[in-house]
Order: sequence, then structure tokens, then C-alpha cells
Amino acid sequence: AEPCAQLVVSSIGVVGTAEQNKGHSARFFDVLTAQLGLGPDRIVIRFYPLEPWQIGKNRTVMTFL
Repeated sequence: AEPCAQLVVSSIGVVGTAEQNKGHSARFFDVLTAQLGLGPDRIVIRFYPLEPWQIGKNRTVMTFL
């Protein structure tokens, strides 16, 4: 019943490895715990690596931009 938070991060080429996500996770937790006043055990971060063809922009997909 206590407050909690979930952060969803989707990115092309930035969240593809465990090493990358470990660093991102640490920084996100620092910001979220400070700004939201939540303990780290009340926060979950979900990383989703994307391929350029999965994101549409300007009537095309990122592959062609």
C-alpha cells in the first residue's frame, strides 16, 4: 500500500546491454529516490532496446533518417 514507481526506458542503441543498463539504472535511481522520496526498493526500471525500424518519425522510420 506504500507509494512506488515504475520507469520505462525505450531507446535505440543505448539500452542494449547489461553493462549499459547497470550505469543507466544507477543514475535513474539517484534521481528518482531524490526527487520522489521513495526508497530504491519501491522503484522498478524496465529497459526496452528498440531497433530503428520500430520507431516512426516524419512519415518514415528512423532507419531512413
